This record gives sequence, structure tokens and C-alpha cells, in this order.
Amino acid sequence: MVVKQTTETESKKKGAIPSNQNWMDEFASFSSDVEETIEQDTADENFAELFEASQKQQEVKEGEVIDGTVVGVSPDFATIDIGYKCEGLVPLQEFKDAHGVAHVAVGDVVSVYLERMELENGFMLLSKDKAEIIRAWDEISQACEKDQLVEGTVIAKVKGGLSVDIGVKAFLPGSQIDTKPVKNLDKFLGKKLKFKIIKFNKKRGNIVLSRRAVVAQERELQRAETLSTLQEGMIVAGTVKNITEYGAFIDLGGMDGLLHITDMSWGRIKHPSELFAVGDEVKVKILKYDREKERVSLGLKQVSPNPWDEAEYKFPIGVKVKGKVVSVKDYGAFVELEDGIEGLIHVSEMSWTERVKHPSKLINVGDEVECKVLEVDAKNKRISLGLKQLQQNPWDELEVKFPIGTIVEEGEVKSVTDFGLFVDIGMGIDGLVHVSDLAWTKKFGHPSEKYQKGNKIRAVVLGIDKANEKFSLGVKQLERDPWENIKSRYRQGQAVDGIVTKLTDFGAFVEIEEGVEGLIYVSEIADHRIEKPSDALKVDDKVRAEILSIEPKERRIGLSIKQLGRSEERANYEKYVGDASKKASMGDLFGDKLKAALTKKEE
Repeated sequence: MVVKQTTETESKKKGAIPSNQNWMDEFASFSSDVEETIEQDTADENFAELFEASQKQQEVKEGEVIDGTVVGVSPDFATIDIGYKCEGLVPLQEFKDAHGVAHVAVGDVVSVYLERMELENGFMLLSKDKAEIIRAWDEISQACEKDQLVEGTVIAKVKGGLSVDIGVKAFLPGSQIDTKPVKNLDKFLGKKLKFKIIKFNKKRGNIVLSRRAVVAQERELQRAETLSTLQEGMIVAGTVKNITEYGAFIDLGGMDGLLHITDMSWGRIKHPSELFAVGDEVKVKILKYDREKERVSLGLKQVSPNPWDEAEYKFPIGVKVKGKVVSVKDYGAFVELEDGIEGLIHVSEMSWTERVKHPSKLINVGDEVECKVLEVDAKNKRISLGLKQLQQNPWDELEVKFPIGTIVEEGEVKSVTDFGLFVDIGMGIDGLVHVSDLAWTKKFGHPSEKYQKGNKIRAVVLGIDKANEKFSLGVKQLERDPWENIKSRYRQGQAVDGIVTKLTDFGAFVEIEEGVEGLIYVSEIADHRIEKPSDALKVDDKVRAEILSIEPKERRIGLSIKQLGRSEERANYEKYVGDASKKASMGDLFGDKLKAALTKKEE
């Protein structure tokens, strides 16, 4: 637009500055000129637009993508003005989402594809979907040429991989989803991710994507950043990547660290899966970092304080505590008092009276138990617990009811062992009659030769060891010891009669009275040499022997058949000599008398 103005030079040419009336007349003339000029310019602009629209109408062709404005929306179509002599129609279905809601309004500018120039009803047939596809292909083609990443949404599982919407459908092979094998493809459905185009054929409509390359590149960048920032002692966030029997591998951001099972919890765990699942987010502490080998050792329990540091204050000796049985062994049961703190109830601390063969007879894993703290060793992470200490100790009453020397009239034999009998005295406490206290002299091959389970016996209390929970009984002590005052009944050199009770390689045992046996060594059986006692004697033979020695403390008497023979021979000889001497004296007397008688007769 050109506006004509009266210049100062032109005014001077007229010769003077105009008066008010002249000025107004001139302004009116000027305004008239301006209006004429504006009208001319407007006409010029309208003409330009019409010309441009005419040119555009002539340039529009089927198969092109054109921008247009929504000028109307009906239940079936959206009417689009693309600047042509007639408007176009786009099926409303192309604007609807998965829920059937159409997202379009009058005034929206959209790109459309011209399918047909003019229909019978005077409208053009347009397509929004085809326009998006064509533009998408163009953008994808450019991204492929420039080796750029594209973004898309995983829409479905297909054979061999996933289908991805990147503006058009593309294929993501299963091997290209991640840097490691993926078992569960469902977790990717609906996710928007970035991909690299590894195969592109527009004519065939074939596009193959790779996420693996993107992940690898991202992990490498993360790895470099992580390696540069890691320091021992740091607490970092990570994701559980893999779980094994011995621990879990944690992704710290491009690199993995090992969280060993021993560093997972202050308490007891059997398998890492008790605490973690793949994909869990965790905070861990860097325990060790080897920069050369790029190895990282992690700890989870180290993030929280060690509960054993305050164990002595939380669980003082003598206090009652409650806990859960977490493990049962042959020697006792482990009880969790709190997270990371366990105590042991030894099998010997479970009952005052019952002989517990296995802890499972009384308690099992999962049981809630109340017990008493007996000992705390925080340094070695040990707490000793007692179950029986919460009950009355029957051993205190035992000392009063059964003092030493008391005779138990009817005790029941609860069990018979190689070393003796266990006898129930009626208080839940079993007394032991040792095999050596069953008889003074009889030798038992096994106590079961005389006693059986369930027998009622009399016994005398020999001793009470409260500290070690031992109660000793005796049976033989109810009778007199046959070896008592043995020397008052027997003497060395005395001949005794007996019965052979046992033969050994070295001699024969001979019972000379009930409860008293003597030993005849093989060398004392006969004057002549014999190889073994059975060559001359047999069990139950009646023999006569001489006492060689008496040792009451050792309960031993030495006997000898050979010596008895010699002693008897000596005695017989001495008797014979004595008799001979006696006979000689009487002969002399008779001779003297006979001589005297003859002499008298001669006279």
C-alpha cells in the first residue's frame, strides 16, 4: 500500500504555511487519496489470494498428502477444507482411539491423503490414516539413512518376537529385545521404547528393529559413568538382575555387582529367593571394588546396624525371652529372638527329667517358645538359651526326699544298657544302677542276664550330683559284702574246697563260698606241666586247693592244687616219721622189759 504525503518542499513551492481552513481542506483531500490507495491495495491482495488458491487447486492431485482444516464433524465423517473448490471427507473411525472415542474438533489442522478428487456427492475422499503412514514411512526412511533411533510402542506378541508401532508396524525379533535372553515377552506389551532400524524395505513394507543395540549402548554409557563414581563404602541403588544359590547379581547401572548370600541378612536365610525376586530395587553397600578386574562385592546387611552390637544389653543373662524356632538339629534348636539374632537351646537344657533323644520330640520349626537367657557371647554371635529353667527343678526336691543311704523300695527299671540299669523312682528322675553295683561278686556279661525293662527292684541311694544331674543307686549294697572280714574266715596255707566256675587261658576260677572266688593259675594246677587249664579241669568240677594269698582290697585269693598236694605229702611224711619214732621207742621199752624178765628167770 502506498500513501501519498505532501512534503515540506511542496508546501514551500506554494509559498506559505496554510491557514486552518486551508489545512483542513488539504487534510480532507489527503484522506480521500489514502482511502483510494487502501482500496486499491486490498483489491490487489484479494486478487493474489484468489490467484494462489486457483494455482493450488490446479496443483492438488490424487495420492498426495495435504494439510487441511476441520470445518465440520458428523457421526460418520469429518469434513476437511484443503483449500480446493470442494471439501473432503475423512471417515470418523480414523479419529477414534481403542475405546471408540473420536478425537477431532472443528478448527483442528490435520494431514490427510487425497484418495479421490471428487465423489458423486461433490466431496473429495480423504484419509488421515494413510497420510500418517506415508509421513511415517518418510520419517523412518530418513532415520534409517541417518542411523537415528526411532520411538515406538510394543503392541503385540507375534511369532518369533514382538510387533511394534513406530507409525507403521515393524518387527522386533526376540533375539534383538535385550542383551540377554528374555523369557517373558508380555512385560513389554504397551511399553514405549527406543529402537534402531536394522532392516528397511519400503516397497515390501518390511521394517526390522533392534532394541538390543540401544540397550547395549545405554549400558556402556551407564557402565562408564558408574565405574567413574563407584567408591568402597558407598550406598547405591540397584536392580536384582539374577539370583543363584550363593547370591544375587545386582545391576548398578551398566555393570553388575555380586551380593553374596552371607552379606544379605544378619539373620538366617536358606536361599536368596527368600528376600529377592528378579527386578527388585535394592539399596546396597560397596564392600569391595577391584578397579582392574572391574569386580564389585556388595552387602545388604551392612546398610543397617549389626544387631549383635547391642545383644548383651537387649538380652541380659537371666531374662525371659520369646522367639520363633527356625532350625532343629540333633544337638538342639535355634530360636530367632529378633532379625539377625538367634539363640541355641541345647538338648540338655530342654527338660530337667526327660531324656530328650531329639529336640523334635519337644519343639519344631515355626513354634513360638519362651525361654531363659543362660549366656551371651556377642563376639562369637552366640546366645545360650534354656527351656527347663522356666520350670521347677526337681533335683532340689530330690536331695530332700531321697538323701544318701535311703532305700528305694520299688523302683521301676526303665531301660537296660551295657553299663547298667536306669530306674524310675517316681519323680521323673531316673537313677542309675551301674553294672558294678548290681552284685558284690557275680560278673554279668550284660545286666539283661538278670534284669528286664519293667522289673521292680530295691536299691539304695549312693549319690546325688545335682550339678551334673546324676543320681546313683546300688543293689549289692543292700547285702553284706562277702569280702568284709575275709581274713577272719580264711588264712594263708588253709586248704579249701570249691567248685570250678570259669576256665581261662591263664587259670581256673573256683568259688569257695557264695560271692567269694579264688584263682588257680595254670602253673598251680598240677606238678607236671599242662598247656591249659581245660587239660586238667572242667567247669563244675569239685576241687580242693590251698590258699596261697588273700588280698581283700583287690578281692583276690590265690589258690594252688599243686601246693596243696605238696603240703599234704609233707604232712603225711611228718606223720609217718612221727609214728615211726613212736614205734621205735615202744620196742626199746619192750626189749628192756623182756631182757629184764629173762635175767630174772635165770636167777
